[in-house]
Amino acid sequence: MAETTVAEVMAELAALEDPRARAVNERHGDDHGVNLTKLRAVAKRLGTQQDLAQQLWGTGDTAPRLLALLICRPKAFERDELDAMVREARTPKVHDWLVNYVVKKSPHAEELRVAWSADPDPVVASAGWALTTERVVKRPEGLDLAGLLDVIEAQMRNAPDRLQWAMNSCLAQIGIEHPEHRARALDIGERLEVLKDYPTPPNCTSPFAPVWITEMVGRRNEP
Repeated sequence: MAETTVAEVMAELAALEDPRARAVNERHGDDHGVNLTKLRAVAKRLGTQQDLAQQLWGTGDTAPRLLALLICRPKAFERDELDAMVREARTPKVHDWLVNYVVKKSPHAEELRVAWSADPDPVVASAGWALTTERVVKRPEGLDLAGLLDVIEAQMRNAPDRLQWAMNSCLAQIGIEHPEHRARALDIGERLEVLKDYPTPPNCTSPFAPVWITEMVGRRNEP
């Protein structure tokens, strides 16, 4: 197969630009107009291409960066590369995909989790909290869950939006996954009232931690 060039990919993405999709995405802070199902289809056809992914990331544009995150090789990135990328990923979807599709699969994930959680940039810190939530659910050994609840209790109410959302997710998962901390997690959520009035579509779980925790625990038939 002939090598795909950045110019060819950029032309294809430009042809997929849909003003209606852009309008929807822009309401969520994302500056692109490519339907994500169509973007994933392009990624599936291209397959894993690390060099092309790095070139697409280098364009600085949102749609090429999203495609880059789908065709890259997560374990090929060095720690400092990932650190630079998370600081460049200012739109929510690029940030979310970078953390979930790439960083979580990286051998540098734990080192970055610790560093990012303490970063003064709230968007970078939110990436650290997202990685912490992953550990709360999958590998909690060695985490100070009570200490995490202390930080959430002290800082979540006044945190910037994206950091607040990440802290709230961590709070909910501690309550869902760790019965010994559930009562405190519920209490913190009730007192802080973060996302209590968040508009939630029918058949979706509210992000308000007490509701989220109670519903997920109830599905498991746990006390």
